[in-house]
Amino acid sequence: VQLHLINPHSEHFKGSNLLLAADCVAYSLGNFHSQYLSGKTLAIACPKLDSNKEVYVEKITSLIDDAQVDTITVMKMEVPCCEGLLQIAKMAREKAKRRVPLKVITVGIQGEILDSLWEN
Repeated sequence: VQLHLINPHSEHFKGSNLLLAADCVAYSLGNFHSQYLSGKTLAIACPKLDSNKEVYVEKITSLIDDAQVDTITVMKMEVPCCEGLLQIAKMAREKAKRRVPLKVITVGIQGEILDSLWEN
């Protein structure tokens, strides 16, 4: 599920609802699997510790255009470095030929949901 390792042309991504989560999110939410992952395909990444993030933009763009994901939900922590994950998703969405809805869920450092909103 690590974004560097996924194949955007894999059958299970076709027409799916993609959950792009920061590495820390699942450890911060006890109900991550049942509440947020259910019915979605998953890719995880860390915008602070991962290298070669340009590949992330290319892979997400391919998920939008080639796999034709229906939606993208970005789950990030409230810490500043996690904002990079949202920026990567936005760059990929701008680069893609298709338009897909993008939802952002921000998780607090105490494990609470701070906000959940759809981006324009």
